[in-house]
Amino acid sequence: MISTAELERVHANADCLYAEAVVEKAITKCAEQTAAEIASQSPVVLPVMNGGLSFADRLLAHWDFPLELDYIHFSRYRGALSGGPNKQIAEPQTAIEGRHVVVVDDIFDEGLTLAAIVDWAKAKGASGVTTVILADKQHQRKQTSYRPDYVALTVPDRYVYGFGMDYKGWLRNKRGIYALAEQV
Repeated sequence: MISTAELERVHANADCLYAEAVVEKAITKCAEQTAAEIASQSPVVLPVMNGGLSFADRLLAHWDFPLELDYIHFSRYRGALSGGPNKQIAEPQTAIEGRHVVVVDDIFDEGLTLAAIVDWAKAKGASGVTTVILADKQHQRKQTSYRPDYVALTVPDRYVYGFGMDYKGWLRNKRGIYALAEQV
């Protein structure tokens, strides 16, 4: 377990990339853009646990159309600062065969998790899949040709946390988006 002192030190030394108001404005714009595509689809919305939960909550506050909400849990990080192999931890209970699926996640880094979830949804018979991502990390190490359909914000090639993204499983609840100090 990480000490409170370490978490306080990490946050005190982090750089705020986006304040809460900026994140909220970007989410509102992203919600409006996605609604134009998915509102008539009666979609199944699947936040990717745990990171996609905060972002999905804010999107849902803007989406005033019929939808079903469930979740999916894939993970590559499981508390670490670098990703390992994908592991599906939980599958949605809502049937997605013949349904339009909207996958909501926190960050698009190397792309492997999102690509695996899209492939999984298609294999389960989804009629279509739309992906909505809070932050796209800007680097050249993407490991898939798949790209998300909608992205609210871009972040530099640094370890980021807040608004659902974590630091070793912690700090997801910070209401802005922060980057670790370079020396961490």
